[in-house]
Amino acid sequence: MSTMKILVAPDKFKGSLSAAEVAQALETGLLAGGSRDSGATVVPAGASQAGGQQARGPQISCRLLPLADGGDGSVQAALAAGFRPLAVEVAGPTGGPASATVAFDGHAAVVEVATTSGLQMLPAGGLAPMASSSAGFGQAIRAALGQGPRQLVLALGGSASTDGGAGMLHALGARFFDAAGRAFAPSGGSLADIARIELDGLPGLAGVDIVAANDVRNPLLGPDGAAAVYGPQKGADPEDVQLLEAGLANLVRRLEEAGSAAASCAEAPGAGSAGGLGFAAMLLGARMVSGADFFLDLLGFEQAAAGCDLVITGEGKLDAQTLSGKLPLVVARRSAPKPVVAVVGHNALAQDALPEHGIGQIHALSAMTGQDCAADPELSRRLLAELGRDIAQTLQPSKDAIPS
Repeated sequence: MSTMKILVAPDKFKGSLSAAEVAQALETGLLAGGSRDSGATVVPAGASQAGGQQARGPQISCRLLPLADGGDGSVQAALAAGFRPLAVEVAGPTGGPASATVAFDGHAAVVEVATTSGLQMLPAGGLAPMASSSAGFGQAIRAALGQGPRQLVLALGGSASTDGGAGMLHALGARFFDAAGRAFAPSGGSLADIARIELDGLPGLAGVDIVAANDVRNPLLGPDGAAAVYGPQKGADPEDVQLLEAGLANLVRRLEEAGSAAASCAEAPGAGSAGGLGFAAMLLGARMVSGADFFLDLLGFEQAAAGCDLVITGEGKLDAQTLSGKLPLVVARRSAPKPVVAVVGHNALAQDALPEHGIGQIHALSAMTGQDCAADPELSRRLLAELGRDIAQTLQPSKDAIPS
């Protein structure tokens, strides 16, 4: 008896399901759509079955590998891959108490912005571009360092603040003073008040490999910088953007005066990511990496894909940004020459395949319903299971299937 071995390796469907929930729903459908037929190949979308008979799916074995690309969901993906959770209490982006989780496997610790000082932690309609701080992210980093990791992974997506990482640095032990010599905790709106910074309270990080995972290339300052490009997404109006820009420039000057290489870090690609947390991470000695590629390595994608006949990946929305190298395309590139199918919440590209990128079929939940499945997790689960069953039934017996 031969078995079709399928790796189910999606990203989250943002606002609806975690990557693990997406993978589990697809697995339910795939197994329900399989049968005891031996062996299988992928039948291209629209191809007819021999003799006009309805397809019967093969026997199927699934391996689930929920993925992330350095944004929100990175800690969840690490936990699903076997990391253990470390609960931490942090100050949310506007200072309110919040519970967060760090993932640790004895070697690497994964800390994410989204669940420590992220937009998703603000109340609905409660954007606070000037008051928000990255302090909670720094508190989570401090807790992670207490575990003695050899690698510290900073997942930089989803920040609520544009404080240049000043809140993170303060939480780690840096001290900020105004012109009157008073110490204070900085936020985006108070960066211009910084007159002096002391960095000798920062923890020693020798021997720790600090990795900042993100796919943003913006510098910290200027028309392509953190305030100008991403500030409006966090609620900043044009006046706020000017104030944030001036504050970030002041932060760089004061950090230079404190003896850091702030000016060169501010110009580096990725410094403007997560409201300037990329900049602050570089000050700590972090190296910038592609979020998708790094997390595929961290979570063991190559090992999981070995021996599989088909890879199913996906994300909440497939659009032009996906084509710039987001997770589904990275999965397809690293899966070659295995066939790859993408399952997405919505396909804004209006294409049912991306053969030039190694994706043979694209299936979208939004094409199956007139309802907003992105706002309805249960509907998304049901539709994903239906898609999994349909995909299983497009697989035909093949002499090339790998014996189980």
